[in-house]
Amino acid sequence: MAQRAFDGITIALSKGRIFQDTRPLLAAAGIEPAADPESSRELIIATNRPDVRLVIVRASDVPTYVQYGGADLGVAGLDVLLEHGGDGIYQPLDLRIARCRMMVAVPKGFDYQAAIGRGARLRVATKYMRMAAEHFAAKGMHVDLIKLYGSMELAPLTGLGDAIVDLVSSGGTLRANNLEAVELIREISSRLIVNVAAWKLQRSRIAPLVEAFQQAVVPA
Repeated sequence: MAQRAFDGITIALSKGRIFQDTRPLLAAAGIEPAADPESSRELIIATNRPDVRLVIVRASDVPTYVQYGGADLGVAGLDVLLEHGGDGIYQPLDLRIARCRMMVAVPKGFDYQAAIGRGARLRVATKYMRMAAEHFAAKGMHVDLIKLYGSMELAPLTGLGDAIVDLVSSGGTLRANNLEAVELIREISSRLIVNVAAWKLQRSRIAPLVEAFQQAVVPA
């Protein structure tokens, strides 16, 4: 097993909205990054605390780094966590940041409820295969899921699919592509996640960070 030379706490974060929304929480815990990942090419970022560093990874990789010990803590969206599964990961805190909704969306004018009512078999494009499968199975719907990695809105526009399952924030991208959200699957926000082994072995160092994050979380 590979051993990390760094004898401290490693926090896995992704660029973009999650990193920006996490900065006030880090500050509440007395942690200031030495560089901004949006402008720096560094993938491992030191902080003002010699015992804490950040690793910058893809959002979908954060749970993997935490699960297998590449990081002790991380911040990941609930959508990513539900697709990844929870093995080896403790989720002590909903940070209530990067909030959005997982939705079913269709072209404007498509009667989604009527299609459901007549038992139509829909083709649904998504990268959230597990969440989509569970949602439609719970509704007793028969769908063909088509996995895409980006530009979900193109699927209905090109005839690839009848509907999409994707994250929706403001809904601007849907409107720009003549689509509309028709069904809520789940409210999404980002969670603080902790490696289970690290929580047991380094709890005295990790628990104060968790507590500081908790005190800084904006109430619902």
